[in-house]
Amino acid sequence: MNVRGVQDLLERLNNLLRIEVRTLGLKYGLQPVQIEALAYLIRCNRYSDTPQAVTEYLGLTKGTGSQSLKVLAQKGFLQKQQDTKDKRITHLSPTTKGRKLIDQSFPAQSLASALATTRSLLVEELESALRSILREMQRINDRKTFAACHTCRFNEHHVNAYVCGLTQEPLSKRDVQLICREHEYPS
Repeated sequence: MNVRGVQDLLERLNNLLRIEVRTLGLKYGLQPVQIEALAYLIRCNRYSDTPQAVTEYLGLTKGTGSQSLKVLAQKGFLQKQQDTKDKRITHLSPTTKGRKLIDQSFPAQSLASALATTRSLLVEELESALRSILREMQRINDRKTFAACHTCRFNEHHVNAYVCGLTQEPLSKRDVQLICREHEYPS
């Protein structure tokens, strides 16, 4: 196994993806990390749409996360709303303008084109292998998994309904497809 070769390829692919995101962001005066924050917020659930969750997911310091979110709000890409039950919690959501920006940049056009020219079975194997590597690296580094509710040990599927076993709150069909910071894979 050539670990160095795999890491070199992953780093180069990541650099190419960041260049594409950076180029788009420049049109709007945004940095890649700000676009990544918006992309995360579109894919996360109501338990995970807080400033703390964004910084954890992206691996940012509190200050960098705060500044990135402030810029997004000032430029009209993000709105903040206080939690109705706990006033200490602020929820974040992309505005229509923010959603349009993410629709333009994710998935990256170059990646979509490259994958379209690759055999579908190979793409499925690649996705499965990358998912497995990600899961193992999260375990090794003791990081939260931030995955979709439907793969979580707390997700309970009842007749025509989903419930979060951690919060005991109902979940919609859409909710169980979204990223959750409380996610844990079944044992």
